[in-house]
Amino acid sequence: MTRIALVTGGMGGLGEAICIKLAALDYKVVTTYSPGNTKAADWRANMREMGFDFYCYPCDVGDFDSAQQCVTAVEKDIGPIDILINNAGITRDMTFRKMDKLNWDEVMRTNLDSLFNMCKPVCDGMVERGWGRIINISSVNAQKGAFGQVNYSAAKAGMHGFTKALALEVARKGVTVNTISPGYIGTKMVKAIPSDVLETKILPQIPMGRLGKPEEVAGLIAYLSSDEAAFLTGANIAINGGQHMS
Repeated sequence: MTRIALVTGGMGGLGEAICIKLAALDYKVVTTYSPGNTKAADWRANMREMGFDFYCYPCDVGDFDSAQQCVTAVEKDIGPIDILINNAGITRDMTFRKMDKLNWDEVMRTNLDSLFNMCKPVCDGMVERGWGRIINISSVNAQKGAFGQVNYSAAKAGMHGFTKALALEVARKGVTVNTISPGYIGTKMVKAIPSDVLETKILPQIPMGRLGKPEEVAGLIAYLSSDEAAFLTGANIAINGGQHMS
């Protein structure tokens, strides 16, 4: 039986690597993109040229109704969602002194409220079928904090509280819920950091002395999505090159 995986925010960066990895393992892969994203069709066409035919749906993950409509459409068109990977996220970095309510709310809405919005319409179906995987993408900065990221660190830390509580509720039903906390990964966004900052401020914090690869994180997610990971739930797995050990 072919499993159906839904990856939020899968167009580009880590999300794209996750989609490619799962597709290569013969999952049916669905990804969401922000409504109004004018590059979505081009991205899908590029992926097709690479041999990956992804299903793509618009969804504002921070809006409950939009998430409900997205899941309903996916289940009608493709089938029930077996694996949910909550990857979509944003940053609005500034010191707390300068942070306003709008920039707090936007990060909380997209990074934390989205877990409720996306899990709510899929979790009951997973429980009824006796199999499911929910994987929440947090951050090393949720574990150790980061200057200028009070909003982001709080939202990403809240993810794991959500993970642990939901994992307890569905553990007997064959559904696992886990968090992963990546460090600095070599996505376009991270590589856009000025080279002097990368070389003097970031890489010295990483014992391995390099950025992580999106494919390395995608490999971990592939394992957590598998049957072999059935006894692993409620965990927060750090994948950060040794930058933060807990």
